[in-house]
Amino acid sequence: MSKDRKYLYYRAYLIYFGFVLIMVGVLYSTLDLQWNGPGVAFETKEGELPTRVADRIPRMGQILDCNEVPFVTSVTFYDIYMDPTVVEDQLFDEKISELCQGLHRLYPEKSARAYETQIRKARANGVRYLLIRRKVTNDARKKLRKLPIFEEGQMKGGIIDNVEVILRKKPFGNLLNRTLGYYKINGKDTLRVGIEGAYYNYLKGEQGKEIEQRISSGWKRTGKIIKDAVEGADVVSTIDKEIQEVAHSELEKQMIYMGAEHGSVILMEVKTGYVRAIANLTKISKGKYAENFNYAIGHLEVPGSTFKLASLMAGLEDERFKITDKVNATGFYKVGTDGMSDSNHGMGYGTITIQKAFEKSSNVILQLINRSYRNDPEVFIERLEQFGLTEKLGIDLEGEPRPKVTKPGDANWSALSLPWQAVGYEVMQTPLQTLTFYNAVANNGKLVRPLFVEKIKRHGQVIKTFKPVVLNPEICSTHTLKILQRCLEGVMIRGTGKQLKSSLFSIAGKTGTAQLRGESGYRDQKIKAYQASFVGYFPAKKPIYSCIVVISRPVRAYYGAAVSGTVFAEIANKIYASALQYHRAVNDPRSPLATDVPVIKSGQRKDLTYLLKQLNVRYQLNSSSEWVQGDTTNQRLQVQHKAIVTQKVPNVNGMSAKDAVYLLESRGLIVRLIGKGQVYSQSVAAGQPLVKGQLIKIKLH
Repeated sequence: MSKDRKYLYYRAYLIYFGFVLIMVGVLYSTLDLQWNGPGVAFETKEGELPTRVADRIPRMGQILDCNEVPFVTSVTFYDIYMDPTVVEDQLFDEKISELCQGLHRLYPEKSARAYETQIRKARANGVRYLLIRRKVTNDARKKLRKLPIFEEGQMKGGIIDNVEVILRKKPFGNLLNRTLGYYKINGKDTLRVGIEGAYYNYLKGEQGKEIEQRISSGWKRTGKIIKDAVEGADVVSTIDKEIQEVAHSELEKQMIYMGAEHGSVILMEVKTGYVRAIANLTKISKGKYAENFNYAIGHLEVPGSTFKLASLMAGLEDERFKITDKVNATGFYKVGTDGMSDSNHGMGYGTITIQKAFEKSSNVILQLINRSYRNDPEVFIERLEQFGLTEKLGIDLEGEPRPKVTKPGDANWSALSLPWQAVGYEVMQTPLQTLTFYNAVANNGKLVRPLFVEKIKRHGQVIKTFKPVVLNPEICSTHTLKILQRCLEGVMIRGTGKQLKSSLFSIAGKTGTAQLRGESGYRDQKIKAYQASFVGYFPAKKPIYSCIVVISRPVRAYYGAAVSGTVFAEIANKIYASALQYHRAVNDPRSPLATDVPVIKSGQRKDLTYLLKQLNVRYQLNSSSEWVQGDTTNQRLQVQHKAIVTQKVPNVNGMSAKDAVYLLESRGLIVRLIGKGQVYSQSVAAGQPLVKGQLIKIKLH
């Protein structure tokens, strides 16, 4: 066959199949026209639009801090559409230009001419569902309703603004990101992460039902409700936002300085187990960290020297030794063919008591435990089980792994297992599991489950509360407990934590430095990696909070006190400075401090009186006006009237920046702030005639 004939055949086949494709397209268009109509909604024989019942998605509940400050909230936005076909011709012709100018003022990225062209074209083509703007706020929605034509409403003005879009928002950004979590359906799998995942059934609410109509551009809501949606309940977490911000910022600051890979902080209320703060940071680039994984709850790692407390507790309970017994801390402790040095470069501490060995974090404890339990290691493991160190805590949040504790009979049990466990190796725990054990020591032996949620509320009413859960009322004897409490205080006075003492209150705790295992084990690493930790409680005598700080792979230093202990101390000091329960003596009428008369700023009466009541400060209220000021001339605090003349520039001296700006801007002045603190001068003198739009500078110090 010649080339010309082949060419003709190819062209014939191409034309043939081209016609087939065109016919398929025509057939599809015909069927689509039959079902949906030529650019307008399809009408049935009865002249009605097709309808269906659709789900009405409820607004999800909020996740709040313990003071009911929103951590996660649902924000409602609205998609705005227009049906230009319902607008009467005269109204449309007279007002369309004004409408489009108004749209341009609100959303200037598109010109008024472009808006008008779009709307006129949609009206000519019979489009009944023209998109104007997606995801507008309720305030913007109200402004749109006031525009010409739209002010006539949906039936005459064509505005369709009942299409809600509900989005989850975290007002504080990355703060607490992994613990707050999410609920997500990924194919066949359901991902329940953090508080939102654990309590989704409360947060989600109940779906409603409504009628939708089919028009040319798809299905739209009619506003006819069959069943109202029920909003989700609010979850009140145990987290205190103020403490959380302190924990997060102090951890982040130290992580940046140390160049660490990841770290976590947990702060827990001793008596209840309520977690007041939990931060997890992962390095994403040099100097930048984010909450990408919940190390505090989900990451198992060797605890290192913080585990020595459990080793001493077991030996004292079994009466294998006394805390006053002497040990020879030579600096290097051989077991079989292997050994371990002390942190002071193997120099040792000489003959010392077991208590001092603990305070100095000497690894002589591995020899002590090996001698005490090598003939019956299962007894040591049973003690760890009694202390709650071998099982999950059973928290409500998903992702908690079971601790790994090598036991006699396991394939990897060896002669080194028992001594290595004594100093925190061949054991793996999460930071939360370690903290819970130390919290039990602070709580006089009572082991409580960590809790992340206090209560569930619906429409302001409490529908469920979560009270403290006691896992073990007494993990050890009172005698052993008192000894170990003294040992933990001794760490801070004479031992590895002595540089972290606070002059205002006492701390009890333990440092920990653990070498992390590499791919080929511990010995053959070219560059050794470490994990630094500090765990304890404060105040030492009457503990309120327990706390753990764990920082992995720091670069500048690696000892627990220097890396993690400083974070612990900063958090403790800042909480102490801001917590009223530490300063009850100030409110004690027998205290000389209680006779001091405080100086207060000028401000709104309701704010100042609320604050004075919260601080239990005595005062005399002599005014019912909105703005007041303090007077201490008679050695007692009197709240007096502050004169604010309506048509004159007000006197804002002595006010906070917030109150001063509010007062001045509410009278039409433009405010510029200089400095921080309390107002001490204003550029336009008080009592001058009020000129709206005038610039006024206020200085603060």
